[in-house]
Amino acid sequence: MTTTLAIDLGHRFADELPELAVTWQAAETPEPRLLALDEDLAVELGLDPDELRSPAGLGLLTGTHPPASATPVAQAYAGHQFGGYSPRLGDGRALLLGELSTPAGLRDLHLKGSGRTPFSRGGDGFAAVGPMLREHVVSTAMHALGVPTTRSLAVVATGRAVQRESVLPGAVLARVASSHLRVGTFQFARALDDPALLRRLLDHAIERHHPHAADAANPALALFEAVRDAQAELVARWMLLGFVHGVMNTDNVTISGETIDYGPCAFLDAFDPTTVFSSIDHGGRYAYRNQPGIAAWDLARLAESLLPLIDDEQERAVELATESLQGFGPAYEAAWARGLRAKLGHGADAPAEADQVAGDLIALASGNRVDLTGFFRALGAAARGDAEPARSQVLDLAAYDAWAQRWLALGPDAALMDRTNPVYVPRNHLVEEALDAATAGDLDPVDRLVEVLRAPYDERPGLERYSQPGTDTGFVTYCGT
Repeated sequence: MTTTLAIDLGHRFADELPELAVTWQAAETPEPRLLALDEDLAVELGLDPDELRSPAGLGLLTGTHPPASATPVAQAYAGHQFGGYSPRLGDGRALLLGELSTPAGLRDLHLKGSGRTPFSRGGDGFAAVGPMLREHVVSTAMHALGVPTTRSLAVVATGRAVQRESVLPGAVLARVASSHLRVGTFQFARALDDPALLRRLLDHAIERHHPHAADAANPALALFEAVRDAQAELVARWMLLGFVHGVMNTDNVTISGETIDYGPCAFLDAFDPTTVFSSIDHGGRYAYRNQPGIAAWDLARLAESLLPLIDDEQERAVELATESLQGFGPAYEAAWARGLRAKLGHGADAPAEADQVAGDLIALASGNRVDLTGFFRALGAAARGDAEPARSQVLDLAAYDAWAQRWLALGPDAALMDRTNPVYVPRNHLVEEALDAATAGDLDPVDRLVEVLRAPYDERPGLERYSQPGTDTGFVTYCGT
């Protein structure tokens, strides 16, 4: 009989918001086998990596043998999916095992692919090795790139076959997050028409993520503005890196401001703002260029959910929420401009002309479909006097030369650029290559890719293929369900 790890998993969410939690048990795993483990994250959480590799550790990571202190639950939430409202989504193949107390605060330990729940809506509740390793690879990279994100602690093969278009090996992902509170969580609570529940959810979210809001004259409005600003900063970071989330539904927008759900996500190679990677995004709703606008749309749904707590008078509540929502644009533009200045080697004290130069470069890069990651990194060499690596990516050389003359006159800081522009991101062709190998039983390409992505700003000899764009301009991703 498998023993359980002697760790303490709290259950604050389940205790404080029982209306949003269904006590549940993960499905058994016939032959659990560890595929990936983030040892550094384990140590941050106060967990022993060697113990996590043991049978008891695998019991924790799959949810089949949680510690006695745990109360695993499937969380309830609603959501707008591609603009259409679904009143009851929830964890259809996931479980919140509980919360770990760490020096940085509470951290959710959460599973994906752990089996059917009351929210499965006809699905089998399982997950395949490929999509779970995709989340491990990309979330690890995002953390190393400095982007707020949920993080992959481990991926465990279950020994269960999963039927999709073909039969695939199954896996469970153990994910860590500041919480799994979403815009959709508030939408679900609001739809229940229970003012006391909505108030408790507000208080829970404030205490968990934005405690300063508790002392504000209007705590609900203060929470909304904190989430607004966190999401503006987050999406600006995505845009600066060429990251396309692919499924910005309201159930995938966190209250914490962390990136969640690495299903149909990918990074731009050729800089085309209309790029869509998701196989089901036929109308381009979640294209690269649309992400800031969609974030604002999603935040409007949060504001709607909070209206009863913002003001007793509906008209006044709408007025206050609308005014606050209008702050998203300036917050996003400020984060984008600040980040773009840094990518071009300019600090906060740069002259106003730096923003015009930056804006002109975006138009130039888009018109010439440069490799976004490689081009910005090559500009660091240009700042040191070697123009060719960046110049060679541009077709309109006269336009580039004229732009570069203006940019270099501003004295860009090449060292700042190297700290800001990564050499390595999860190139789509490399991710697919590694996942295909892992699905066939070879984990070495995934391990190597993750090793490279843990230090994305450090150029290293022998890793040239990891910095090169792919050649397939029709790359498509799938949600993995």
